[in-house]
Amino acid sequence: MTATRRAFVLGGVAAGLAGCAGGVVPTGAASRTATPPPRAVPNAGFDAWVSGFRGRAAARGIPGGTIDSAMRSVGFLPEVIEKDRNQTEFKRSLEDYLAIAASAERVSLGQAMLRQHGGVLGRVETQYGVEAHVVTAVWGLESFYGTRRGNVPVISALATLAYDGRRGEFFESQLVAALKILANGDTTFAGMTGSWAGAMGHTQFIPTSYLAYAVDFTGDGRRDIWSDDPSDSLASTAAYLSRSGWQKGLPWGMEVRLPAGFGAGALGRGKGQSAESWSGQGVTTAQGVRLSVGGSIIAPKGVGGPAFLLTQNFNVILRYNNAESYAIGVGHLSDRLLGRPAVQADWGADASGMTMADRQELQRRLTAAGFDTEGTDGVIGARTRAAISAYQAQAGLPVTGEPSVVLLRRLR
Repeated sequence: MTATRRAFVLGGVAAGLAGCAGGVVPTGAASRTATPPPRAVPNAGFDAWVSGFRGRAAARGIPGGTIDSAMRSVGFLPEVIEKDRNQTEFKRSLEDYLAIAASAERVSLGQAMLRQHGGVLGRVETQYGVEAHVVTAVWGLESFYGTRRGNVPVISALATLAYDGRRGEFFESQLVAALKILANGDTTFAGMTGSWAGAMGHTQFIPTSYLAYAVDFTGDGRRDIWSDDPSDSLASTAAYLSRSGWQKGLPWGMEVRLPAGFGAGALGRGKGQSAESWSGQGVTTAQGVRLSVGGSIIAPKGVGGPAFLLTQNFNVILRYNNAESYAIGVGHLSDRLLGRPAVQADWGADASGMTMADRQELQRRLTAAGFDTEGTDGVIGARTRAAISAYQAQAGLPVTGEPSVVLLRRLR
């Protein structure tokens, strides 16, 4: 889960974020029971590529028996190519991202997981020095606590993507790593499932990161991140964060309150200051308490909106997934799992002029009018846009699927 893991973000994290109605991200690993795995189809070019790959795999130290057994069962998955070609980087606002990442459902289930797996998480924390609620937050974002691990055959998916060639060298390196995992006996060809892009297990490790960081926490001789038992996955995530420099006891960051007249020039990652320095400028916690840790401060919507102080542990989370929203999402969810409050500052209106409360009310009114948004989280996702479009079509309006204050008023 180094920088190369960015190529798998849409195939992994999106699966975990697809747990909120109205905020669904339609990419990534499917729920293991929601959709069937993609079907392999005959492809002569793919078969020729597999034949050539056998020699390259052998030259990289993969045992012949592993190559034969895996490549004998490998198949070309056109659905994987389609997903890779059509994936979209969803540009959600941080407000929307946090609404999904720390939804009431995700927080409630995460607190239940903390209780259910408290013994394992406690031992993991003792051994690796990464707090249980932080590991659980990663688990929650990556696979909705193991409920969306993916059911795509990883060897076939990686071989298909390597053959396709768009990022052929990268995916072939992942395929070789996946074969090494099979050669080590950690799982079987049939058991190695994951996202369409090859991210695997409860916390969505790509094969090269698995080889580098996965651990056998249960002591059964296998680093098993695929089974229903999350122990090895949770420990592997903690091992990764620990080796990346996690400091136990240091918060990832926190929401802070900026004083009136605060200069925007002081904001930005890399502009860190001590707690004493920030306090001297009038910065406090969101609750108005004097700061106890230093770091850099960002304000995604400017000085007047929510602001966050980020510590070195925030940078460690970025090593796991180099996306600012993701790292804040992990940190914020980890806080919410401990019963801490949601973001206190007002996010204000979005580009359509609507506040979170407006968007939630729009969803409620659409649903009441017979156009079900499948949730009222205030996040305008695919389901809400479909409901808006259906309403607009029935009302004889231009079909845009876009929310607006005018539409909200029309639904009164």
